[in-house]
Amino acid sequence: MARELKPATVIDARAKALALWYIAPRECNLNEAILPALQPDDCLLTTLWSGVSRGTERLVCEGRVPGSEYKRMRAPFQEGDFPFPVKYGYCAVGRIDTGPPDLRGRIAFCLHPHQDRFVAPRGSLVLVPDAVPPRRAILAANLETALNAHWDAGSGPADKIVIVGGGVLGLLVAWLAARLPGAEVTLVDIEPGRAKLAAMLGFRFALPDAVPHDADIVFHASATAAGLETAIAAAGTEARIVELSWYGEGAVPAALGGAFHARRLQLISSQVGLVSASRRARWNYARRAQAAIALLADDRLDALITGEVAFKDLPRRLPGLLVPGAAGLTAAICYETQP
Repeated sequence: MARELKPATVIDARAKALALWYIAPRECNLNEAILPALQPDDCLLTTLWSGVSRGTERLVCEGRVPGSEYKRMRAPFQEGDFPFPVKYGYCAVGRIDTGPPDLRGRIAFCLHPHQDRFVAPRGSLVLVPDAVPPRRAILAANLETALNAHWDAGSGPADKIVIVGGGVLGLLVAWLAARLPGAEVTLVDIEPGRAKLAAMLGFRFALPDAVPHDADIVFHASATAAGLETAIAAAGTEARIVELSWYGEGAVPAALGGAFHARRLQLISSQVGLVSASRRARWNYARRAQAAIALLADDRLDALITGEVAFKDLPRRLPGLLVPGAAGLTAAICYETQP
């Protein structure tokens, strides 16, 4: 049964909407958008919440998307081109106001930029289960990345797993790892305050100078050279180090000297743009997205959303949220049209 909401309003699909655009380094605007005419399988959604993916959107906001990645980095409903101006984002949760009768009034997640209303085909929507509040559903894209990362890593029961970097992605990777029977899971971060959050989510915490060693699997999600060095130091012989950080432009030093080769370490990338090779024969994007959003039915995950910003204030507030070292984890963008 769908959650009870106020009756959906039928809205003229040619009406205007407001969308956030990145227009120059660390500058944003709210610009009008004309919604396209609805096709038979399209839905018109009123946005309730959207989320900011700090790592990726920081690079977009700063104009640091490499030219070689312009095509691969395009979000499904992106407008404009990198570096600027560009409408970018992929963590929107809204109510379906117009569309196929079986979907009207339902809550759905969509890989759509920050916009107060939008049109999307039903195949681009992932229905949010009743057990997952709409606000928490903004974490779906991050959790899908974390799920794919575990598939790439080959994580298993009783593994000793270390996660370096306690942002939202690192915390979700650790939270998934802690659900494996018998797994010994430790989050490593430079911020001591993450210890309380780690305990609440069910795994251990360590500062970099106390990082565990001889891990079976190490995930790196700090987007720093020092974090990558810590991840390499934590890995045991023939262990796999999964690099989850995306650095954009520029080179990143990696500590591949010392015992890196003698210990036969594996340093691999993981990226959500493709379903992990270990699952690709049976899983598609839709199945992976549905699995990720269903996993969000854990009230403890609300602690990963540490702030709220009104959509109308986003151009003024967003650059500050994306500054390296900004306080908190992720912010939920609140739209004024919530039921």
